[in-house]
Order: sequence, then structure tokens, then C-alpha cells
Amino acid sequence: MNCLLRTAGVALFALGASAGLQAQAGSGPTDPQIAGIVVAANQIDIDAGKLALKKTKNSEVRQLAQQMVDDHSKLQGDVGALAKKLNVTPATSPTQQQLKSQADQTMAKLKGLSGAAFDKAYVDNEVTYHQAVIDATKNTLIPNAQNADLKSALESAAPLFQGHLEHAQHVQSSLGGK
Repeated sequence: MNCLLRTAGVALFALGASAGLQAQAGSGPTDPQIAGIVVAANQIDIDAGKLALKKTKNSEVRQLAQQMVDDHSKLQGDVGALAKKLNVTPATSPTQQQLKSQADQTMAKLKGLSGAAFDKAYVDNEVTYHQAVIDATKNTLIPNAQNADLKSALESAAPLFQGHLEHAQHVQSSLGGK
């Protein structure tokens, strides 16, 4: 079940950031699309965390970034295992494509920053992203998941995301943020 919780966490993370896109499209993602979004979202957070590890001198930001790299690298393997168990092949979707596009824009912005400005932008992004994940859990992912195992994992994933959000909020407040 731990594998399912971690995998659901990635799905929530990915879809949370792009739930508004699905609402505009008028329909929620299918299980294969959720899997595709999960793969993309994992890589996005791994890449952002690795960038933060290279750029930051702040120990709290470094710790948050390392947690994101570690957790999402582990999740990347879990995604494959759950997809195989559920016999689901990840599929592309407009949401996945938009997620990648938004991530490219965010990464370009982050790459152009340094010092305290980088730290603040990176941590603010983590807070916003994780809050969106929590909202999407209730409003988008759970209602659209068709597989019972996936749905159950999504319903059980809230503590994982809440922990990421709280860690990011703590770092944000230490940086003098919101």
C-alpha cells in the first residue's frame, strides 16, 4: 500500500498543478492520462529540486530540494510498478503537455535567478504547487479515477502532500515569505 500511496502522491502533484486545464476541457483525465501526467510531474519536480541543489546556499532550501529529489525519484519507480500492476500504459494528454510547458517557463525563470531571489521563487513555487495538489485530490483526481486501487491510493495520499506543503511553508516563512 505504501507504493500506492507514493504513486498517488505523484498523480496528485501533477494533476493538482493543472486541474484548471481539465476543468476548461470539460472532462477529467482517464487513468492512462493520469499515469502520463504522473511521469511528467515526477520529472518536473526532480529537475527543479536538482536545480535548487545547484543554486542555493540556504540550508533549509537545500533540505527541501533534497526531499523533493529523493521522494520523487523513488516515486518515479513506484509509478512504473503501479502502472504495470494495473495494466495501464501512460498516455499523453493536453494536461500533460500544458504541465510540461508551464514547467519549462518556471525553470527558465528559476535559472535566471540567484541568491535570495532564487530561494524565494523556488520555495514559493513549491508551496503553490502542493496546495494545488491537495485541492485537486478532492475535486479532480478522486472523482475521475476509474480503477479502485488508484482511487483508494488517491484517497489515502493526503498526508504525504500535506507533509510536503507544510515543509515548504515552513521554509517559506523562514525566508520572510507569506
